[in-house]
This record gives sequence, structure tokens and C-alpha cells, in this order.
Amino acid sequence: MHIGSHYKITTFLFWTRRNIFWLLIVAIIPTILYAVFGFEWLAIPWQPVALVGTAAAFIAGFKNTQTYNRLWEARKIWGAIINDSRTWGLMAKDFVVNMNGSYEDLKPIHKRLIYRHFAWLDTLRYQLRQPQPWENTDKSYFKEFLNYYKVPEWETQLHEQIKDFLSKEELDYILKKKNRASQLLSLQSEDLQRLREKGLIDAFPYVEMEKMLKGFFTHQGKAERIKKFPYPRQFASINMFFIVLFAFLVPFGMLDEFAKLGDYGVWLTIPFSVVVGWVFT
Repeated sequence: MHIGSHYKITTFLFWTRRNIFWLLIVAIIPTILYAVFGFEWLAIPWQPVALVGTAAAFIAGFKNTQTYNRLWEARKIWGAIINDSRTWGLMAKDFVVNMNGSYEDLKPIHKRLIYRHFAWLDTLRYQLRQPQPWENTDKSYFKEFLNYYKVPEWETQLHEQIKDFLSKEELDYILKKKNRASQLLSLQSEDLQRLREKGLIDAFPYVEMEKMLKGFFTHQGKAERIKKFPYPRQFASINMFFIVLFAFLVPFGMLDEFAKLGDYGVWLTIPFSVVVGWVFT
């Protein structure tokens, strides 16, 4: 996440340099044909270009809104996990009690419940960082971005992160499973059941802690929904088609307008077409 007040314009220009290049090509070719070779019939009225631009603006605005909504939903999910994790720590410490024993005797149990939750948090973030077939991790611009930012979950192994939080038996068991985060929550539930049978958790606290585990399952499912459901391809494709079409038509609509400025005015079509196209792309 960018934590500054804004991105620098140089940053945007660098990451959109490929778009700027093809926008230059699209603007230069019709301008040369019009100004040098006299192909004045290439100029088209500005009105149809404006209509396409209006449609492209609506589609682009809709996409921006939906992608922000997905980001904000993911942020709320992780925020809920943080809050419930704090509550789980309190429950593990205060709900697991032994009226006939000392508090020190319960510390290993408290630690086990909390550490297993740490393992769940780490496992969940690793699962959410697994590349999906529809993601753009194979694109050249994504690989280039990795020169400036590293994904921690791609640089380290899961077992190295959670080995200190689980027993060897639990670690071996978890690593054999596909959805490891769900299995860790299942282990938590089994542990609570054993503690209930031993009388270390009363009925009401036991129910409340099981409800908390249910909440973690819900948060995990919501996070997986964001991870595994891409922005619908029909909307993404329409957005791309409209903007490419608009960027292609812009120089043809500007030719006559800038030609009215004089002999050399028509060459202003190139920079202004690039600027307008760049704003949309």
C-alpha cells in the first residue's frame, strides 16, 4: 500500500510508458497521412468520438468503483479477523480455568490455543497469496514490479513460519492437507472439546469459543471469495474495448479542429491525442 499523500507523476508515466508508446503511434500515423500526404478524408466529426468517450468514461468509472469496493471489503474482512483474534486471546486466557489447580498449570493450554491461532493467521495469508490462473502474475509489467516490491509469502516457506506455533504432530498433519487454514480451525475445535470433557471450560464459555471459531471460518470464506473470484471478465473486456476504441478515434476527431489553427496547428493533434488517451488508459 502506498502510504504517502499521493503518487508522483513520474511514477505514473513510468508504469504507463507502454501505453504512451502505442498512443503515440496511433496519433502520429493519421496526423502524417493528413498533413503530409493530404488524406483529409481521414478527419471525422468530433461528435461520434465524444459519444464513444462518454460511454468509455461510464464504463471506466463503474470499474473503478467496483474495484475499490472489492478492496474495501477485503480490508473490512481482515479488520474483523484482527478484532476477533484479540477476543480469542482473551477467551483462551480467561475461559479456560481450573478451580482446583493453579493458574500456572493452565499456561501451556493458553499458549497452545493462542499459538495455534497464530499458525492459522500465517497459514491463511499464505493461502491468500497463492497465484490463481486468472491473475496477471505472468505479465511482463507484473514481473517488473517485483523488482521494487517482494511478496513475503513467495520468499519464505509456510512450515518455517508456523513450526514454532505447532507441535511436530500437528505440523506434519497440517502440511499434508490442502486447505490447511480450515484444518487448523478444526484442530482448535477438537482441543476445545477435550478441554470441555476435562471440565476446564464451562458450558457457556465453550459455546462462545465455538462461535468464535465459526466466525473465523466465516472470515476465511469471505477472504477466499475475494481471492478466488476475479473481476468479471465481461466487464473488464468491455472496459478495455471501449477505451481502446476511443483512444484510436481521438486523433481522427482532432485533425480538423487543430487544422483550423493554421498550417502547423494540425501537429498539435499528436500531443493532445496522447494526453486524452493516456487519461483514459
